[in-house]
Amino acid sequence: MQQAMIQPAYTAPAPILLSPPQLTGDEDAQLRKMLASGWIAPVGPVVAAFEHALTRATTFAHVAALSSGTAALQIAYRLAGLAPGDEVWTSTLTYVATIAPAVQMGAVPVFLDVDPRSWTLDADLLADALTRAARHNRLPRLVVPVDLYGQCANLRDIVRVCDTWGVRVISDCAESLGAMAHGRQAGRGAWMAAFSFNGNKIITTGGGGALAADDPDLIERAHFLARQAREAAAHYQHETLGYSAGIPAPCAAVGLAQLPSLAARVAQRRQVFATYVRGLADLPGVGFMPEPGWAHSSRWLSVMLIDPQRAAADSAAVRAALAAEGIETRPVWKPMHMQPVFRQARVIGGQVAAGLFRQGLCLPSGAGLQPEEQARVIAALRHVLAR
Repeated sequence: MQQAMIQPAYTAPAPILLSPPQLTGDEDAQLRKMLASGWIAPVGPVVAAFEHALTRATTFAHVAALSSGTAALQIAYRLAGLAPGDEVWTSTLTYVATIAPAVQMGAVPVFLDVDPRSWTLDADLLADALTRAARHNRLPRLVVPVDLYGQCANLRDIVRVCDTWGVRVISDCAESLGAMAHGRQAGRGAWMAAFSFNGNKIITTGGGGALAADDPDLIERAHFLARQAREAAAHYQHETLGYSAGIPAPCAAVGLAQLPSLAARVAQRRQVFATYVRGLADLPGVGFMPEPGWAHSSRWLSVMLIDPQRAAADSAAVRAALAAEGIETRPVWKPMHMQPVFRQARVIGGQVAAGLFRQGLCLPSGAGLQPEEQARVIAALRHVLAR
């Protein structure tokens, strides 16, 4: 009896992730060099070299490399003298790590809407809100603009209006290393700026972050707090409490290997975004995150908008359809004023951010995304949205 032919098993295409870490190949050499030095703690020559490289990349005069972007913000709030009851104003369209450390210190969050031209903190709305707050002697302790998906906030205008009222600005640049605004690197103009090197960022150390400033005393104090606030003494002397928040040397070594490729990675991500626009912009109801004339976004993530009144499907349906094809996408950040944990918080505006949350979808955007992979994403999107 003739045997039946055995059909080969179906092999599903490899999943396409949103923003996987991209290694350069130089990490191994840096890690070996670090191990040979014997310095693997959150101090030493490798950490110092990484911090020096970050000053060149950010153009800030001084940088403290830390365990995470959240730790950078936590220490920045501490350096600002944030006290229970102080108000911290920030963009509602952000990740919770922007405001969580401040609330955990007893601060009161106030969320402001974003400018539809940039999706970052609306400088005009902020100006009006600060003027009203000044009349009632209720100015915030801090304003924290947030760079979004690789796009810088309009720090030039935000800092100008905050200076009018003597309010300090801390810039959350977790998503924008390599981006520019008004010809300056992300965060420039702010009192301090916090960066992230989380596993999905353009430069990734697996975990890690940095706090940057031009004032050397601020960064010296940040280092002190990040190392458990140990005083200069032969014994362990503590006059205040600090944190264990230094970046481990192996993470710093990985970052040191990647920083030289920052400009190339930004160019690659901008090319990914441009390819999505060319491949999808003709579809009804489809748009993309804008880039104002003063900005040069890193396009950390490519973000599209899907208008359910004009498109063939809404963003939730599109996300489900792509997930079935092994393609990872993610909604735009859910605004903070819509989060249950902040149900009692004051919000100024919020309609623009809420609309972006309903319609926005983050697409696979890694600098290592291959042309055939992006073509597969575009084909899947067209299949759903061209029905």
